[in-house]
Amino acid sequence: MLTRSAVLALVLFLPVSVWGVECGTSRAAAAQEAGFPMPGERLTDAQVEAFARLALKGIRQEYPNKPSNVMVGKESVQSPREMHPAFFGCFDWHSSVHGHWMLLRLVRLYPDAPVAKEIEACLAESFTPEKMAAEAAYFRRKHNRPFERTYGWAWALKLAEELRTWDDPRGRKWAAAFRPLEDELVGLMKGYLPRLSWPIRTGVHPDSGFALALTLDYARAVGEHELAEAVAKRAREFYGADRDYPTRYEPSGEDFFSSGLNEADLMRRVLEPEAFVGWFEGFFPGLEDGELGHLLEPAVVSDVTDGRLVHLAGLNLSRAWTLRGIAGALAEDDPRRAVLEAAVERHAKAGLGYVFSGHYEGEHWLASFAVYLLSNAGRPGARPRT
Repeated sequence: MLTRSAVLALVLFLPVSVWGVECGTSRAAAAQEAGFPMPGERLTDAQVEAFARLALKGIRQEYPNKPSNVMVGKESVQSPREMHPAFFGCFDWHSSVHGHWMLLRLVRLYPDAPVAKEIEACLAESFTPEKMAAEAAYFRRKHNRPFERTYGWAWALKLAEELRTWDDPRGRKWAAAFRPLEDELVGLMKGYLPRLSWPIRTGVHPDSGFALALTLDYARAVGEHELAEAVAKRAREFYGADRDYPTRYEPSGEDFFSSGLNEADLMRRVLEPEAFVGWFEGFFPGLEDGELGHLLEPAVVSDVTDGRLVHLAGLNLSRAWTLRGIAGALAEDDPRRAVLEAAVERHAKAGLGYVFSGHYEGEHWLASFAVYLLSNAGRPGARPRT
């Protein structure tokens, strides 16, 4: 049950489309005036709790569930908890993983928040050597090796990064427990990248740009130099010659990513600043004139109760963090930077307006996207402003 402070915070995030577009738009405008946080701003205790409550509920909720496992015999018929003793909740494995990441991120950034002790207790239940050994063992079975490739892998490595870079006894203890799964996924990623002949360009889970960006951040943060070099090499091979991205083809109706923006956000990590500016000019040649197809305007969710259509809420949030990352790679006097930053604000407000819909279809995952954006998670070393 939400506490009174969390309920008050939730009012700030009432969804745009619960009452229909017209009524919802005015409701969202009122909520924005009441105090939407923006990327880089510190959250209040009430806002921290409101986000945390969604994950605290979801990662302990086994059903409904979409396992996505390959069954090779009757022994494969298992419950989600039997297959994944740590990451069985939140409807699917990857959502449980990034739900854990979000809770860890919040307790690191806001250790004095009233909900922090409850978060810590919940994480301690998951990050045990026994449960993590079982999660790692799952991927060692031949038919499970492609499981969650590469979206879930990337989020698990983001979780490993958060654990490994936390200078705290809890972080060190949990990181040690998590290490078998981390090592398994690093090995799988190293083995997979040379075999991927072409990048996967899509607005949903398999998009290569997103996974490579998170993997590169992880590898650099923990000193996994071989993996970092492999990711950077593959990114240059996949995307280095790309020009004139067809923005008119985005979004698709169930996207939660912009493949084009994911690619650009990856390349600003890979290329030196001057090289990136030249690459970016060729990739989005119309941006200086404000021409970027539909990528500068937030998407509207027509039905927050539809698990696929509500993806567009996540699209607004992921666009906001990629746009912000790209803008930060441009000079302050670059006119394209102002265009991108204005779009960041629009997308952040629109995306946050859908997080607390009251419907599990979106609530099991959207808070993670929101916290990723608001806490500067895609900008290594950055933390919310005081």
